[in-house]
Amino acid sequence: MALDRILEQDLIRVTERAAIAAAQTMGRGDRRHSDHVAVEAMRDELNRLEISGRIVIGEGERDQAPMLYVGEAVGGAHGQAGALEVDIAVDPLEGTNLCATGAPDATAVLAAAERGGLLHAPDTYMEKIIVGPTARGAVHLDAPVAENLRNIAQAFAREVSDLTVVVLDRPRHQQLIADIRGAGARIRLITDGDLSAGIAAAVRGTGVHAVMGVGGAPEGVLTAAAMRCLGGEIQGRLRAIDDGQRARLAELGIADPARIFSTEELAPGDQILFSATGVTDGELLRGVRFFGAGCRTSTLFMSLARQQIRFVDTIYRDDLSAPVQF
Repeated sequence: MALDRILEQDLIRVTERAAIAAAQTMGRGDRRHSDHVAVEAMRDELNRLEISGRIVIGEGERDQAPMLYVGEAVGGAHGQAGALEVDIAVDPLEGTNLCATGAPDATAVLAAAERGGLLHAPDTYMEKIIVGPTARGAVHLDAPVAENLRNIAQAFAREVSDLTVVVLDRPRHQQLIADIRGAGARIRLITDGDLSAGIAAAVRGTGVHAVMGVGGAPEGVLTAAAMRCLGGEIQGRLRAIDDGQRARLAELGIADPARIFSTEELAPGDQILFSATGVTDGELLRGVRFFGAGCRTSTLFMSLARQQIRFVDTIYRDDLSAPVQF
């Protein structure tokens, strides 16, 4: 039974509702509240679906956020014979700080697959390198930065000086930033939202050629789901920073700290679906726009099985007697 033929419109609605809830708090400076309302809106919509769903990537304890927790059952068909079993990865508000400050690229994100189709990654950090289809197979996580940049440039038939690499603006990336600049490439430093940056790297015309650095492992799995649909590549290595995280990795059977996960290992499913709705305006998606009688959303929906990428523009009307604003 093809997931996309059953759940496409439902999953789009799930991220749209989370985005609308978050956008209503945009710019108010309270990232925890923004995250909370997005989580509750997403949970409410998921529980309306006739599925037997399981959260495999959920809200992070690292941010002390309200949780759609890992292992939580969602959907209204649990215990029913023949219920559609779905593994779900969520980030109800990717870029909580971006939403709180009104900055670009905050999104509501969800990926779904058949059971076992998404890696159950604990809330640790992950070393990442992400490229689009053009440079797929040309990079390696353990290669020197300069070598990876030369290979990416060669794949694009450009000079290293033509490349733009996105890096999270964190103290841990000082050496990486120095290495990228030393190789001659440009850098776009971002405060949050490496998932959105990863998608941008896989889409021509955004001006982003790669994403490098250490970010969240859950975001890495969501990025891998998007890369499966877009033909891009992510390589990731889980990094535990304390005994608690090391114990969680051991519980999941991830004993080799040097192991590099490929795109297909992070998101091995055959029926991967991905939906992202803009909360604030970004490179690919417009944020939620409110008008007197409702609001308008912009969503990116992708299906691996159907090799389909859709941009969905939706108007929600609160007052049917009022004129629609296009």
